[in-house]
Amino acid sequence: MASETLELPTQDSAIALAGAREENLELLSRRTGVTLVLRGQTLLLSGTDNAVERCLKVIKSLKSFWGEGKAVTSPDIMTAFQAVDTGRTDEFQDLHRNVLATTRRGEVVRAKTFRQRQYVKAIQTHDVTFGIGPAGTGKTFLAAVLAVQTLLRDECDRIILTRPAVEAGEKLGFLPGDLQQKVNPFLRPLYDSLYEFIDPEKIPDLLERGKIEVAPLAYMRGRTLNNAFVIVDEAQNTTPAQLKMVLTRLGAKSRMVVTGDITQTDLPKNFDSGLVVAQRILKNVDGIAFCLLSAADVIRHPLVQKIVDAYERHENG
Repeated sequence: MASETLELPTQDSAIALAGAREENLELLSRRTGVTLVLRGQTLLLSGTDNAVERCLKVIKSLKSFWGEGKAVTSPDIMTAFQAVDTGRTDEFQDLHRNVLATTRRGEVVRAKTFRQRQYVKAIQTHDVTFGIGPAGTGKTFLAAVLAVQTLLRDECDRIILTRPAVEAGEKLGFLPGDLQQKVNPFLRPLYDSLYEFIDPEKIPDLLERGKIEVAPLAYMRGRTLNNAFVIVDEAQNTTPAQLKMVLTRLGAKSRMVVTGDITQTDLPKNFDSGLVVAQRILKNVDGIAFCLLSAADVIRHPLVQKIVDAYERHENG
């Protein structure tokens, strides 16, 4: 058995490393079998030699976070384990430093996992990218970040955000208002992503000038989308014909990101998902990237990852 002591520089760094209710220490303990006890700014580790050494490597690889009092998240820890276990610690440090954008609240946005970084790189280097994975993995959010940055750098004329108006247990016809008011609830998550980076007061002007277009998928029919950054959200709820239609709208100097979760389809039973069909048909087409995200890439509240894991165990059991 081995024991080690790690002196943390400040109380803030101790809090950042430990996490809320010491959840991070519990996660480190579960993953290594090491007992971790935090006393003020002193962290005590005890366990087998190899386990303590591995746990310390993971903690030290996260120093750029806790050393500055920045919160450490469970995806950060899981990615640190992956980096330490596969000899990718230098790559992990690059992940920390590669900032994509800063929100209006001053929060730094970056890829938090290796798969998220792969997804970001795919969007930056491919005309069409598919991001497939469960809720909370940053599929739409990261695409929106890159879209806004592209627009602000004048590298595209407009952002087009679209998703199918497929209802989870509701019918559009029963909702009040005209068509635009009926579909707005389905488009709200796309607006939410924009609000992180653009002053809400400026968005109506951008919408009016056509710099940003948020519309249901049906509005894409018959159009050619030139010099645009197109995000197709909730693509698991498209039919094969609908997704083929929107993919073939791609025009000159345009980029398209298609996101979805093939485990959460709201289509009627016996209807094929366009996303599933596209993955099968297009997986070997040059210029198209498929990025598969998993529960390990969930970056929402820690409970979201536990919920996703629990559902996956139920569905696979």
